[in-house]
Amino acid sequence: MMLPFALLTLVACSGDVGPSADSEQAASQAQQLLATGAAGDGKQLYAACAACHGAKAEGNKALAAPSLRNQQDWYLRRQLQAYRSGVRGSHEKDAYGMQMQAIAKTLPDDAAVDAVVAYISGLGKKAAEATLTGNAKRGADYYSNLCGACHGPAAEGNDILQAPALAGVDDWYLQRQYEHFQQGIRGASEDDKYGYQMAMMANTLPSTEVLKDVLVYTQSLAR
Repeated sequence: MMLPFALLTLVACSGDVGPSADSEQAASQAQQLLATGAAGDGKQLYAACAACHGAKAEGNKALAAPSLRNQQDWYLRRQLQAYRSGVRGSHEKDAYGMQMQAIAKTLPDDAAVDAVVAYISGLGKKAAEATLTGNAKRGADYYSNLCGACHGPAAEGNDILQAPALAGVDDWYLQRQYEHFQQGIRGASEDDKYGYQMAMMANTLPSTEVLKDVLVYTQSLAR
């Protein structure tokens, strides 16, 4: 279950109305800040991200912006680059992803991406709060059989397989991303090698209830 979920916001799958006026205003503010930020100053560049993701990268569910604190540097970097290149956030139903793509493209170069990621890393690890309920025991069984080979026995991620961490990442965000993979909103392009791989795996869980069980379990592993 290569659940990439990364940097920043994405549209919901079912029943989501897309960005609110608040999130659109925050995104506009972020673009303006990035356009005037110093390319090598991670703290200054992150000020733009804080408009949605919070001053300490803690996330803001109301703006559909996940926490960035419990994810590996390489994954955050890969997702920012995916937004910048248009590999991610181009689907017409991914309103939040398109919003994020516009912001990421304001980063002038790879050095700016690295600076932002380094600043986030310097904030330290902090698990997101659990918001879902479900059967963790059943989730553990499904996770062990279908997800753990890539994402690790403790959902800690595996950089060799390019499988990001799941433990400690916002559960509501992971649910949204998994459903995006199922619906072809994310990972439909073969240019998105790992997203495409995950999209092929996204129908292995039999129901939304089982997906929630898995996410309740992975959240229980957060440190």
